[in-house]
Amino acid sequence: MLDAFGFVLLPQNMKQRGCEAWRLRPHLLAVLILLLFFRAAAAQLRYSISEELKEGSFVGNIAKDLGIDQNLMKQRGFRIMSGSTEPLFKVNENDGILYANNKIDREEVCKESSACLINLKTVLENPLEVHYITVEITDLNDHSPTFPEKTKRLEISESALPGARYQLQNAHDPDGGTNSVQQYKISQNEHFRLEIKDRGRDGKTPILQLQKQLDREAKRTHKLKLTALDGGNPPKTGTVEIYIDVMDVNDNMPVFIKDTYSTVLQENAPIGTTVIQVNATDLDDGPNGEVVYSFGSDVKEKIRELFDIDSVTGEIIVKGPVDFEEQDSYDIDIQASDKGAIPFRTDKSVIIKIGDTNDNPPEIEVTSLSSAVSEDSRPGTTVALISITDLDFGMNGKIISYVVEDSPFALTPSIQDNMFAVVTKTHIDREQQSIYDITIIAKDAGEPALTSEKTITVFVSDVNDNSPKFSVSPYTFYIIENNTPGAPVFSVRASDRDEGDNALISYHILRNAGSGNEVTSFLNINPENGDILALKSFDFESLKTFQFRVVATDSGTPSLSSNVTVNVFILDQNDNAPVILYPVSSNGSAEGVEEIPRNVNAGHLVTKVRAYDADIGYNGWLLFSLQEVTDHSLFGLDRYTGQIRTLRSFTETDKAEHKLLILVKDNGNVSLSATATVIVKVVEPKEAFAAADVKSATNDEEDNNVTFYLMITLGSVSTLFLISIIVLIAMQCSKSTDYTSKYLQETNYDGTLCHSIQYRSGDKRYMLVGPRMSIGSTIVPGSHANTLMLPDRRHTSGEVRLLVCNTDFLDVLILNTC
Repeated sequence: MLDAFGFVLLPQNMKQRGCEAWRLRPHLLAVLILLLFFRAAAAQLRYSISEELKEGSFVGNIAKDLGIDQNLMKQRGFRIMSGSTEPLFKVNENDGILYANNKIDREEVCKESSACLINLKTVLENPLEVHYITVEITDLNDHSPTFPEKTKRLEISESALPGARYQLQNAHDPDGGTNSVQQYKISQNEHFRLEIKDRGRDGKTPILQLQKQLDREAKRTHKLKLTALDGGNPPKTGTVEIYIDVMDVNDNMPVFIKDTYSTVLQENAPIGTTVIQVNATDLDDGPNGEVVYSFGSDVKEKIRELFDIDSVTGEIIVKGPVDFEEQDSYDIDIQASDKGAIPFRTDKSVIIKIGDTNDNPPEIEVTSLSSAVSEDSRPGTTVALISITDLDFGMNGKIISYVVEDSPFALTPSIQDNMFAVVTKTHIDREQQSIYDITIIAKDAGEPALTSEKTITVFVSDVNDNSPKFSVSPYTFYIIENNTPGAPVFSVRASDRDEGDNALISYHILRNAGSGNEVTSFLNINPENGDILALKSFDFESLKTFQFRVVATDSGTPSLSSNVTVNVFILDQNDNAPVILYPVSSNGSAEGVEEIPRNVNAGHLVTKVRAYDADIGYNGWLLFSLQEVTDHSLFGLDRYTGQIRTLRSFTETDKAEHKLLILVKDNGNVSLSATATVIVKVVEPKEAFAAADVKSATNDEEDNNVTFYLMITLGSVSTLFLISIIVLIAMQCSKSTDYTSKYLQETNYDGTLCHSIQYRSGDKRYMLVGPRMSIGSTIVPGSHANTLMLPDRRHTSGEVRLLVCNTDFLDVLILNTC
């Protein structure tokens, strides 16, 4: 007799002897409660939901069922350990409620399994806890049975005896349990009835059995309708039309020697291995007694990929890789048929069981991985947590794991089974290596042993210990004058070996107070990319070179910086057009009037166009051309000197006034030009002489002004060169002074690199040759250009020759007189 606690009640005469037992009753009760507690702690959670639930549907309250405080769940990092595929469920780390992550299709998740169970592992950290949850997906009747073919044609001999059985194709229903195919029905007929063979996991197979012998002469073809019904409420159906062709003559069927065929095949057997041999005999003679073997029509394509059958010998051989973990047994329908005109067929099932071998390598799963480890971390710092499991059992499931050599990391076991921690074993330097690929090796104890490896990538975070470094030091740049203000002219670049903010560089121009470098105030730099912009246009004539410094600073804490010197050279550009110095009218336009006697001969000098260009070199080399002229046969222009001369003598028919348009252009890449207009009036000789006297008086006044300026210039010349001037004057006076108007026609004189000015003062004639000057130019002391001096040996009495040749920052005047 038991009491309320389940203990035995002793009779009255046994109370005295059981007194000590009653004293132990509290201790026994405590042990019982403790056992019940451990049983509850070891129990797994199990939930059941229906398939096709909407995304986000409630599954269960894990926190409540496990008795975990909801306030601590987020602090302890409550989560579901995800696998390689997309998770079906998600858990709210705030309240511990399990939801469906996606709409779940039981047929897609569990394929053909009878029970659909999803196993989950949840993890709590600090301290680490692992709980196991099983979610059962119940089936809905959402699929109808379907046959592989809409119509099926069978050939049955008229000699077939009642009781002959013909296996038909199974209907397939993705639903499981009672919602799968449960029964078959055949349309009403007098010759056949339907049998159903239950093949367990492979479902139910319809078999057509002959009840009444067929008569080909009475009816050649029979049409039947096979209907498959599932177990839903209401049931869903699928149909197939069966056409039976009645064949004649051959009346004996092949018969298998054994009632059942079964064998065991080790997984991963080599291709070509013989699994089993079936044998069937036929009592007929000749071709009607020759048996041919083949797979049944209902054998799945997957089985046909794994196995093949010899049609003559009946040997079943391995055709593809066989895996015990994928499927542990195969039920294959073998068909034996003779070679009669109307062959008979017999079906037999062959069961092949797959034996297990150590063919599952350990699985390495990373459960937690730090995003980065600082390069100044101490040895022993945890980088990652990993889980290593093996699907095999026994010695095949024992695992040995380690980290490959030549790595500053090691693998240490955790307090949980199959859990390990990856920790640093030495100091790490990011400048030597910023990324580590850690390879973890896991090896089981099977025979032969299988090995797996997993590589995880660990990034080393940086500290700011490198200054920016410029790619070139110093920088030298060349820019052309007249650059566009505000446009980039050049750029500097610096790099930093650090990363992140420590390698983010900003640039600025060093502008020290009182440095005297005023050019930097017209420069601006892009702080992000180092592009330097000029806020004004540079002029080569006023500035030829300058220098400044650029500082590059990183964004680390504290920041580091470096600087570089930038040297800039300005290049000349043809940006100055020629300026007409003569002729110039009173209103400032380049126009002039020249009067010449009608009786002058060919080659008479009419006038000379004088021009000036502020550029140097080829940009200041001037050429003259005649653009328009009234009579091309009368006047000619020297392209280098600008002299206008008559080509022939005047006739009575020539006009009295002629207009000449002269174009003056430089030799730059893009040449610039100016024009001058000369009006030539042809007058009688008496009028010409009168005009010459008036003009001579005017020129005398101008010559007096020029002489005044020349005397000022001569007085400013250094006494250091007076001796040289006297020597040169003495040398020139000892030579012939045959100057004529032909001096300006020498072929070696180009008219621009060394220009000349000639004028008269009374009975004296002056010629001035100077740098970067055109005819009519004034003397400018202190010019910075370089000028060539063309020697001339010809002198005439009564002439003064003044040569001005310029070197850098110094004018030398040479006065020759006779």
